[in-house]
Amino acid sequence: MSVLKNKIDFVAIITCKNANPNGDPLCGNMPRRTYKGYGEISDVCIKRKIRNRLLDMGESIFVQSDDKNVDGFASLRERAESVKELKEAEKAKDKVKYAKIACETWMDVRSFGQVFAFKADKGEGVSVGVRGPVTIQPAFSVETIDISSTQITKSVNSETGDKKGSDTMGMKHRVDFGLYILKGSINVQLAELTGFTEEDAEKIKEAIRTLFVNDCSSARPEGSMTIEKLYWFKHNNKIGQYSAAKVHESVKVKYIADPEHAKDTIEDYQITLDNLPGLECEIYDGI
Repeated sequence: MSVLKNKIDFVAIITCKNANPNGDPLCGNMPRRTYKGYGEISDVCIKRKIRNRLLDMGESIFVQSDDKNVDGFASLRERAESVKELKEAEKAKDKVKYAKIACETWMDVRSFGQVFAFKADKGEGVSVGVRGPVTIQPAFSVETIDISSTQITKSVNSETGDKKGSDTMGMKHRVDFGLYILKGSINVQLAELTGFTEEDAEKIKEAIRTLFVNDCSSARPEGSMTIEKLYWFKHNNKIGQYSAAKVHESVKVKYIADPEHAKDTIEDYQITLDNLPGLECEIYDGI
């Protein structure tokens, strides 16, 4: 496949019902919320889920989480050193070659970029930065969210002779309902540098469309997180016919329900798309 030739912008509509879409470790793992009360899913969280989906699709991924480690390497350093050509480029201090090989080896590196900064036992080690063409913004809810907190108890002791009783208390938090908007873009100039292809763009699209497949947990039960719609805008040139901001804002989401009779579903919202002359938009239902 050829390197990406046309700029891409995208918007995804996410619904969350009785789940914690992204816990904040600084706030007792409560769902992330802005100071104004709007729900937030961090860009880091979203990219983690995209990487997981790409792993499910059989792609080679550099940044793997501990709970979805498919190659057995215990660290990024080990994974990098497993590639003979990378070690040779590091020894030769050829940063350009190092970045090129890393992009060819791992899809997430040529998509999102990566900083390779490893200390060496002897010498200077390696410090190589790669800028990726795929940018993801944090997703924010259209309306302020309500968070419900439930007190839970542990039914058994973790250790024999533990002085704590089996009724040790804990807390669990969830968003009752929220509709979030995810925005992102794919830059052609950076795609040319990393070798990001048209086929890679299609895989990113599919990963976003199926973002919450195989993502269930106690905090996010199966079916509680959904990609409702994915709007995929493909420009007819490298830099784009319109600014990313204008394209993203062409997807309008408005809360139209009577709060006293709200269904807590996507039906409570009106979603419209403003036509931007000459700009192609593909609309997909999510999974």
